[in-house]
Amino acid sequence: MAIVAITREMGTLGKDVATGLGEALGLPVIYHEIIDHLADRMRVRRSHVVRLLDGKAGLLERLSADKTSLFLHSAEEVIDFARQGKGAIIRGWGATHLLHDVPHVICARVCAPFEVRTRRMMERLNTDDAAMVEAEIQGNDEAHTAIMRRHFGIKWTDPEHYDLVLNTKRVSVDECVDEVLNLARLPRFSETDQSRQRLEDLALAARVRAALRGSAETRGKNVDVSSESGRVTLSGAHLKTDERLALLEVVVGVPGVRDVIWRSRDPGESRLPVH
Repeated sequence: MAIVAITREMGTLGKDVATGLGEALGLPVIYHEIIDHLADRMRVRRSHVVRLLDGKAGLLERLSADKTSLFLHSAEEVIDFARQGKGAIIRGWGATHLLHDVPHVICARVCAPFEVRTRRMMERLNTDDAAMVEAEIQGNDEAHTAIMRRHFGIKWTDPEHYDLVLNTKRVSVDECVDEVLNLARLPRFSETDQSRQRLEDLALAARVRAALRGSAETRGKNVDVSSESGRVTLSGAHLKTDERLALLEVVVGVPGVRDVIWRSRDPGESRLPVH
């Protein structure tokens, strides 16, 4: 089944495009479900999660929030929704970047010029206060940009990150839906054993990152995680033996891990045996 990941900015009609795709393909549009799951997992209010994502959280909310855990848990949720095998339209949550390396996932960006977005939001909010709307859009854009830079190290607006970029100043919502559907019909976006395995690898790596973050002994370790067919590779700066063993103890407890490799940023590689 088709998996489409969509990112959009406020006022671009990206939400409408996602809804249209869901109706055309008979698939759920995933967005609010992830908020609910995150609130439960992090034991915070749903509104707290929304305000953090929109860059509207107050000082006390920001101080009490673990933004790294929020990202890791949301990444795990996004990948799990994609793994369900039923197909989905996943809106936001960095899904276009988390799932970009999965061959059967279509990654699309919906955009529009700032002035067009401002006009649309003024109409939607039934206001003539252009300055207020512009400030709201700019704040939302800045929060999105900061999140993408922090967690992915990219300029998310660059077109090379997407299979399709749609400008709703010139292309209608229905035409945007048709363009994505045209891609979904191509054989290259069909799910295969190899593409499914890539998704499973991403899921396992996400579970390992979340587990390492959740352990007091490994929380502060700067470690990169990758996975291939159950073989997890950890890489980072040189660590002491007891620190590496602490990593091993956490990783081997994650379901699906069959082997662990430690690759130091120093030359050489060593295996952490899994018993």
